[in-house]
Amino acid sequence: MFEEKLVSSFDGTKLNFRKDIADNAKATIVIVHGLCEHLGRYDYVTKKFVEAGFNVYRFDHRGHGKSEGAKAFYSNYEEIAKDVKNFVDIALAENKGKPVFLLGHSMGGHAVTLYATKNPNTVKGVITSGALTRYNHELAGPLPLPLPADHYLPNELGDGVCSDPAVIKAYNEDPLVLREFSAGLLNCINDGVNWLKANAEKFVEPVLILHGANDGLVSYLDSCDLYKEISSDDKTLHIYSKLGHEIFNEPCKDELLEETILWINKRI
Repeated sequence: MFEEKLVSSFDGTKLNFRKDIADNAKATIVIVHGLCEHLGRYDYVTKKFVEAGFNVYRFDHRGHGKSEGAKAFYSNYEEIAKDVKNFVDIALAENKGKPVFLLGHSMGGHAVTLYATKNPNTVKGVITSGALTRYNHELAGPLPLPLPADHYLPNELGDGVCSDPAVIKAYNEDPLVLREFSAGLLNCINDGVNWLKANAEKFVEPVLILHGANDGLVSYLDSCDLYKEISSDDKTLHIYSKLGHEIFNEPCKDELLEETILWINKRI
């Protein structure tokens, strides 16, 4: 069973929100997608989580997918974490007495790390995948960019998302994948990275940090640095040889999803 609708975020911006409900769910997972993509790219991941007995809540970032907002744009880095909080609050309210977990990929991994650092002890655990938390690989050059916030740059990420040509083809042909993103968004992420560096000790959640060693978009060193600097007593870091940016779209995705499900089950 699923439901998809527009839901107002903290400032009234309507964000596209989808719930997939499992029978007798034992936990809820809030999935947060990456830059220029949308919640629909996590249908397979969602299917596996629902089959494992988890509800899955997803939303399109503002300016992404079917959500309102200026295209791929943030006014400040606080908006990123506040949008996540909006849907975590919904998940907590609708699933009282059951644990809520966060899973974020790439920019979504940045978003869930920001959320958890700013809102400690509100979720049962956090999973990150290819998360941009330190900007060790200066993909867009040195940040902040000396450009107007509403200046747009082309999305040239497609070839780096995965080692599977079929995934790259689907990404490049997906009408909901954005073809450009704003300088303002990148500079807000840079502000968020700087804040995370300065406040790493405030992150205390149980966390599973996953990254592909061959990630050409976000360096695996971001995840290594995050692991070393946070204060969590329960923290796990896995760097996968030969895997690219979207580890949950790689040919071995089922193995990685099983590992993630096992990690969650041990913390329920």
